[in-house]
Amino acid sequence: MTGEGFMGPPWQMDWTLKAQTARDVLPERVRKMIDAVRAEMVTAADPYFRGIDADAHLPDDMKVRPVRSSDPKGSRLFFFDHGHGWLRYTFVRRVEDPQIIVEEIFWQ
Repeated sequence: MTGEGFMGPPWQMDWTLKAQTARDVLPERVRKMIDAVRAEMVTAADPYFRGIDADAHLPDDMKVRPVRSSDPKGSRLFFFDHGHGWLRYTFVRRVEDPQIIVEEIFWQ
């Protein structure tokens, strides 16, 4: 825990069975891209990438956007491979065990 009582990066990450299954059937090069996305997410100071240009430090082929702009604490879409793929996730901020939960993965 940090001095403020909250844990910080690296964050824990979990996958729904649906998301894990979708990831496992993708080509190896795409799984490697997803691993790079995972690395960005678990080390981010704010896994929701809130604020103006909060995702500016991400590689050029990655962007994060809220699923609904009216829900600032809701699901996010993390786009990768220049928008050819994305994963939907939520961040559960708890004092003792905050974690990112990947709910869905898509790539074409």
